[in-house]
Amino acid sequence: MTDFDCRTVEAFRANRGRVGGVLAGTPLILIHHIGAKSGIERVTPLAYFAQNDGDFAIVASNGGSPTHPMWYYNLKANPTITVEVGIERFPAQAEELVGTARAELWSKLLAESAELTEYQGRTERMIPLLLLRRLGPSCAERR
Repeated sequence: MTDFDCRTVEAFRANRGRVGGVLAGTPLILIHHIGAKSGIERVTPLAYFAQNDGDFAIVASNGGSPTHPMWYYNLKANPTITVEVGIERFPAQAEELVGTARAELWSKLLAESAELTEYQGRTERMIPLLLLRRLGPSCAERR
């Protein structure tokens, strides 16, 4: 984990899911994922786009670099993860969107995020778009 990511995770947990600095105002989640090769659990802070059905859309933009981020490969190899949002922690399943489903959501996300549009402009690769779906009942459903 980079120093920046480490500080972001610490701030996220200390401030009930909020961080300051360059990420102030960015909706963030923490994903706990297992290394595809190492088998080691890692925690990565990511921006997300909340979906109306309770899912979380995340993009493997890697800042528009020519390669996918390592966490993407980890989620492809081990799609069952743990997610932290605010003070809540729950299991989730990561699913990469393809075809029409990807195209429809991708166009909406580009309209919402100038930064995402900028990242897409920096790379020739198709940036992966994933949905994180909560496993098990939500807090409201357990009441």
